[in-house]
Amino acid sequence: MKLYADTPVRAVLQLVSDLFALVWVCAWVYAALTLREAVLTLNRPGELMASTGAGFTEHMGTAAENVRQVPFAGDALATPFDNLSDTGATMSQAGESFQETVGTLAVTLPLLVVAIPLYLVAATWLPMRVRWIRRATGTRRLDRLAPDARARLLALRALSSASTSRLLEVHADPAGAWRANDPATVAGLADLELRRLGLRPRPARSAT
Repeated sequence: MKLYADTPVRAVLQLVSDLFALVWVCAWVYAALTLREAVLTLNRPGELMASTGAGFTEHMGTAAENVRQVPFAGDALATPFDNLSDTGATMSQAGESFQETVGTLAVTLPLLVVAIPLYLVAATWLPMRVRWIRRATGTRRLDRLAPDARARLLALRALSSASTSRLLEVHADPAGAWRANDPATVAGLADLELRRLGLRPRPARSAT
């Protein structure tokens, strides 16, 4: 697999773009994790509310049970404590609901923060890098062919991908000269394709 160009300037630009993409992704992931930790700190009030409500319910329930032991008036005296116990249960449920909300936010907000930057990388830098790697790797595999066959295939790629102005710099009728197998034009188009990818020509491998 060919990851970087042969020409120094192109290779440095590719390396810089890769490092920038890596730093960009790491920075936003770190920001998302930091936001998650910040949101999770909001759990503390919910925990205190749930704990306080549970404790209040337990104590009021115990008090109600004790008051019920009073002869004749026990049930009447226990009613306010039962009501307070229900209030504690409501407080505990509210605390648990608050914690659930915070937990949902701790997942949703970081994902929203990191999703757009990652999408930008996936939609811009990544396709270009993958496209170049595929083309450069495919071009390097042509080194296994005979020089003439390799040159004609590279020239054909140049005809399909290079700009018209670049093609006209090689020949006034590059397609016609390629069909006629003009050696100078084929070589010029092949060199154009290599330069477009930032690659340097290599000698063909000898058959074994």
